[in-house]
Amino acid sequence: MKRYDLRHLANDFEKRLSELCDELSQGEVAIFLFEVRDFNNVQKAIDCVLNRGDELLNSLRFNEVDWTIVVRRAK
Repeated sequence: MKRYDLRHLANDFEKRLSELCDELSQGEVAIFLFEVRDFNNVQKAIDCVLNRGDELLNSLRFNEVDWTIVVRRAK
């Protein structure tokens, strides 16, 4: 399992999220942390994962401004 911090990308994390998912082995799980300046970012992250065909295992608020999603690379 790998953990990636995307908070420094603010609202522009989708492209990097997709790139990092491409680097995962099939069936590998990763945790992504991103900042929720706008709750639309949560939906953007979920849509990005599901549109790739990967599996969203969990999505939860980490603290007041950060959100985490757990993703499994599609087999």
